[in-house]
Amino acid sequence: MSAIAKRLASQTAVYGVSSIVGRVLTYLLVPIYTAAFSAAEYGVVTGLYAYVSFLNVVFTYGMETTFFRFANRAGADRKELYDRVLSLLFVSTAGLTVLLMLLARPLLSLLEIPPGHEQYAVWVALILGLDALTAIPFARLRLENKARKFAGIKLAGIIANVALNLFFIVLCPAVMSGKWLTFLQPLVARVYDPTVGVGYVFLSNLFASGLTLLLLWRELLDFRFRLNLSLLQPLLGYAFPLMLMGLAGMVNETLDRILLPKWLPDNFYPGQSSLTAVGIYGACYKLSIFMSLVIQAFRYAAEPFFFAQSTERNSPATFAMILKWFTLCCAVIFVGISLNVEDFGRLFLRRPEYLQGLVVVPILLLANLFLGVYYNLSVWFKLTDKTYYGTYIGAGGAVLTIALNFVLIPLLGYLGSAIATLACYFMMAVLCWRLGERHFPVPYPAVRLGLWLVFASGLVALGWWVQPAGWWVRHAWHAGLTVAFLLALYAVERPRPALNVAKV
Repeated sequence: MSAIAKRLASQTAVYGVSSIVGRVLTYLLVPIYTAAFSAAEYGVVTGLYAYVSFLNVVFTYGMETTFFRFANRAGADRKELYDRVLSLLFVSTAGLTVLLMLLARPLLSLLEIPPGHEQYAVWVALILGLDALTAIPFARLRLENKARKFAGIKLAGIIANVALNLFFIVLCPAVMSGKWLTFLQPLVARVYDPTVGVGYVFLSNLFASGLTLLLLWRELLDFRFRLNLSLLQPLLGYAFPLMLMGLAGMVNETLDRILLPKWLPDNFYPGQSSLTAVGIYGACYKLSIFMSLVIQAFRYAAEPFFFAQSTERNSPATFAMILKWFTLCCAVIFVGISLNVEDFGRLFLRRPEYLQGLVVVPILLLANLFLGVYYNLSVWFKLTDKTYYGTYIGAGGAVLTIALNFVLIPLLGYLGSAIATLACYFMMAVLCWRLGERHFPVPYPAVRLGLWLVFASGLVALGWWVQPAGWWVRHAWHAGLTVAFLLALYAVERPRPALNVAKV
C-alpha cells in the first residue's frame, strides 16, 4: 500500500471512530432523558433539535465544501481564502443569531411550547452561532490533514456535553434530594436551579459548543477579518446549491418532528398533548440509531474506496458485491432489533409512557436500511460528476415527505410520520437505482435483495402480529424467527467452493 493510501486509510479511521464514538456517547443520554423527563418535556428537546438540524444548514450555507473547493484551485492563497470565508461567516452568523433570538416566541409557538420558556430558543440560537463559527476552522484542520486534532476537539466537546448532562440531570437532583453525597448540597445549590429542568439539555450543549470554539484558539488566533464583497458572488454561487441539497436532506430526516405538533388533530391521543406525542416519537426514533451507526461507519470506509476503485475494470461487479452484503447485514439488524424491540425499548426508554410508540421502530429501521442502500447506489452520480441528480432526488424525497406527512399525520399520528419516512427513502433508493442503470450500469442483484427484504419484513410482521402469551414463550418465538432468518441467509448465501471439472 502506498504512503498516500495509508495516510488516507488512517485519517478515514480517525474521522470515522470519532464520529461513531460521539454518536454512541450522546445516544447513551436517551435513557437519562427518558427517566428524568416526561414525554411532553422530552418533546421540547426533540422539537427544538429538529429546528437545529435545519438551521445548522442555513447558518453554514455550504461554506465548508465551498472552502475546500476554492482552496484546491490552482494558485489559491489558502490563508487569504480562510480569512475571507470566516469573515463572511462571522457577519452572517451574528445577524442570524440575533434574528433567531428576536423570533424566540414565534419559534416556540410553532412547537406548541407555552410562554415562559423563551430562554430555550435563545440558548439554541447561541449554540447554532458557536457551531457555525467552528465550521471553517474544522474544515481547515481537515484541509491540513490534522485528523487527530480534529477528532480530539470534536470528542472533547461531546464528552463535555455528556458530562454536563450527567451533572445537572442526574447528580444535582440526587444530591439535593439527599439521595447521594449530601455534603455537596451547599455547593450544588449555588449552580443548580431545579426549575430550569429540561433547559439543562440546551445549557450543557451551549457550554460544550463554547469549549469547542476555545479549543480551536490556534486556528482563530491567526485569523484576520477580511470581507471582500467582490468574492461573494463566486463563493455564494457555489455554496447555494449545496445549501439546497442540505435542506432537502434535513426535510427528509427531521421535518416530521416539526410537522407533527402542527398537523396532529386535538386529542388524537386521548389525554396526551401534541408535545407529548413528539416526545414519544422522538425517543422511539432514537432506537433506529443502531442502523444509523452501521450506515455512518460504512460511509466513512466506503466513499474513499468507491473513488479508488472507479478506474478498475471490474469495479461495477465490486460495487454490486458491496451493496449485496451491506443490505444483507442491515437486514439482519432490522430483523434482530424489530423482533426484540420490547427489550431494547425497556432498556433505553425508562418511562412506560414512551413504550407505546415502539410500533414505529421497525418502520424506521427499514427506512434507514433503504437510506443506506441509497448511499450505496449514489456512487454513480458521484463518479460521473452528475451530482445535480442528488439534488433532484433529495428534493423529490422532500416533496414526498411533506405530502405524506400532511395526509398521514391526521389519520395515523406519529405512525404516519414513520411511514412517510420509509416511503421517502424507498423512493429515493429506487429512483437512484433506475437512473444509475441508465448512466452508470452496475449489475446489482436487485430482485434477489428485494426478495430478501420482503422475507425479512414478513418475519417481522409475523412476530408482531402473533404474540404468544407468556414472557418466555414470546421471547422464544421471536428468537426462533431471528434464527430462522439467519439460517435461511446461511443456506442460500454461504460461499460455495468452485466445482473442479476434470478435462476429458
